[in-house]
Amino acid sequence: MIKNPTGLSSINPTPAGSSIPQAIFAARVKFSIVDDKEQPEVFKEFGEWSCIGGIFFDKLNVPNPNPEFTTDNYAKPLFPNNSTIPLKNELVYIMTMPNSDVQSNVNSQTFYYFQPINVWGSTHHNAIPDPIYSDSLPESQTQDYEQTSVGNVRRVTDGGTEIDLGKNFKEKLSVRNLQPYAGDLIYQGRWGQSLRFSSTLKEALIPNTWSNSGEDGDPITIIKNGQHEEDTEPWVPQVEDINTDKSSIYLTSNQKIPIKLNSSNYNSYDNSPESANLYKEEQVIINSGRLVLNSKLDSILISSQDTINLNSQNSLNIDTPKTIVSSKNIYLGNKNASESVILGDKFLGDLSKLLSSLISLCGALGTPIGSGPPFAINAAIPGPATDTFVKAQNMLNKIEKYKSKVSKTK
Repeated sequence: MIKNPTGLSSINPTPAGSSIPQAIFAARVKFSIVDDKEQPEVFKEFGEWSCIGGIFFDKLNVPNPNPEFTTDNYAKPLFPNNSTIPLKNELVYIMTMPNSDVQSNVNSQTFYYFQPINVWGSTHHNAIPDPIYSDSLPESQTQDYEQTSVGNVRRVTDGGTEIDLGKNFKEKLSVRNLQPYAGDLIYQGRWGQSLRFSSTLKEALIPNTWSNSGEDGDPITIIKNGQHEEDTEPWVPQVEDINTDKSSIYLTSNQKIPIKLNSSNYNSYDNSPESANLYKEEQVIINSGRLVLNSKLDSILISSQDTINLNSQNSLNIDTPKTIVSSKNIYLGNKNASESVILGDKFLGDLSKLLSSLISLCGALGTPIGSGPPFAINAAIPGPATDTFVKAQNMLNKIEKYKSKVSKTK
């Protein structure tokens, strides 16, 4: 139910003497606006698409089991370019700041919220319902909250927390935090996505896969989407593994990354490239279940100082209206191939002339000269001559069909 005052006219401006206090206070999220479907009336009254990311809240010291949608409990995201929309029952800090009508009224103010407070120490969610209204919660869940209140990390062992996180958010207790290292800058999503700005750290007490070469402080950037499974408890932080994480991009400087390639057959080389898991210079590694490179408007350009290797367990398939290979030397079948490819048009032209001459010769050999016995032809000639004549004529009749309709060379 919506209570007046509502709408943008009530949010911007807020008149002098407004009840909105000049303070920062803690609040529990009761509802987040993420679309125009779940609460269409609220969406319309609070500014439509401009209210996306806005929340309705309860002050921690003034809980309300049935909050209404009013400007007195509505807050907007503080930062325009960093969207961390809190879940229901997560805790946020809220402050008052000027709104868009400040030019005409310096006292015009609106509530703004910071990102959720790290109550559970979890990147997945940090929701914790009001204990006043949690009498019916399972004992295991109550213990979870009690542990949190004394500073422990979330340790849910019964398969769920039964916390109301709002519509469409399904809790996944298997989502882990990343293990941090000294100097790291880490951004983590709620579902196992992460961006780590890190470095080589050879003496780390918890080892990682990128600090086996180079010097301490060599930079590395790791982008990961989807975690790998582990046997340890789900609240134990995880270190990236390029071979078992869902999708990864590694940008290295002097690190060796122990990636396992599906195919590493370099028989076409005289001197094979250094193995991917041994290379320790700057490189970019992309690893996933499938890679798609698509150019919507122009070309895909691949350039290399040394070689370009295409390696596959099965086949190399090229589907295109035209294939052009411009190279000084082309070896087909083997790096040591020595047989030259015939120039088909020239060869068939000369063969056509030869077949024509051969046909004439065979015709002449099969024809007797004169009629007298001294002029009788050798009895062994007519048969082979006629057979050769027929075969040569057949080849000559289909001489153009010997040419490839696809492959050309020069």
